Amino acid sequence: MITDLPTLVAALPTPSATLWERLLRIDVTRGILHPPERMHGWIDRAFGSVAAVTEQEIIRITNRWTLEGAIFNRIRGLRPQQGRYQSDIDQIIASNAGHNDESGFCTPESGTPEDSFGRIRGRYCLSASNIAKYDGWHGVLIFDQHHPLNFTRERVEDYVQTALRWFEAVHTTDQNATYPFFIWNCLWRSGASVIHGHAQMSVATGMAYPKVELLRRAASEYRQRTKSSYFDDVWKLHRSLGLAFQNQEAAVRGYVSLTPVKEKEVVLIGHDPITLATHLYEVLDCFVTELGVQSFNVSMTLPPLTQTDESWEEMPIIVRIVDRGDPNSRGSDIGAMELYAAAVVASDPFVVASALAGRFP
Repeated sequence: MITDLPTLVAALPTPSATLWERLLRIDVTRGILHPPERMHGWIDRAFGSVAAVTEQEIIRITNRWTLEGAIFNRIRGLRPQQGRYQSDIDQIIASNAGHNDESGFCTPESGTPEDSFGRIRGRYCLSASNIAKYDGWHGVLIFDQHHPLNFTRERVEDYVQTALRWFEAVHTTDQNATYPFFIWNCLWRSGASVIHGHAQMSVATGMAYPKVELLRRAASEYRQRTKSSYFDDVWKLHRSLGLAFQNQEAAVRGYVSLTPVKEKEVVLIGHDPITLATHLYEVLDCFVTELGVQSFNVSMTLPPLTQTDESWEEMPIIVRIVDRGDPNSRGSDIGAMELYAAAVVASDPFVVASALAGRFP
């Protein structure tokens, strides 16, 4: 459990303890409260017992290099949601299909625009030009399945392969389009404006997107100052705490992040995007079938499409997956703390790592 982390850190062998001190910082505080007696019944129903909330342990972890950070308190996950409503997600998705799909994604050939170079077609998807772009080159990958959770290993691999071909077509058309980025938002809690299964691709010019560039610079500085690989050391540290996994044959490593951007964040690192897509499927399948996730975000950070002035030697391909919470909840899973301070997290990384253990023996 995350509450055991201070003890686990204190017991780390010297090499791992050195990595901890170099990479992460932990701060533990306790919140004390004294609820009036008239609240006791409501607290018992909402949180299990009055004792569960009167003294709360809060663990804050900060990455010293990227300044990513998360605040863990399991009590946050028990808060009653006043805006929650009951619904059948499958029924909502089905009712939006076919003629009821105003997005045109169910009939993409006639219902969506295409890029100047046409469409890129995969076995289970095809590309469209995003009608409301956040960059000059911004495409949509429309899946052949309306239900966004109906994916298979072959489909996920095909989505990534088709996206790679789209990136190549963009760069052939526009030599200044250099920095590719792949995202997959599933259902409205993730920020998806369309229910129909889809992913998105964009290519930036001039420089990589700011958070990608920040990570590249941190990894480069880490190498210069420590003579070691940032991503190797982050993975080794998580492994020492039982939060990492690997497929040596496929040269893919992953870990459940101690500084997640939000709930259940898993990070995969490697150098072959299709192999990473295979392992992305395993994580998503575990999320959906074992952890009950229905809405999620995926990102894949890829190397530049051509030689650039800055060095990308320290940057592997990085896939990040995060749970975005219950689609039945009208409440947002982020607020001012996440936007301006640090992520506040209710899920336990050790529980997620336990669920994933069977997928990466």
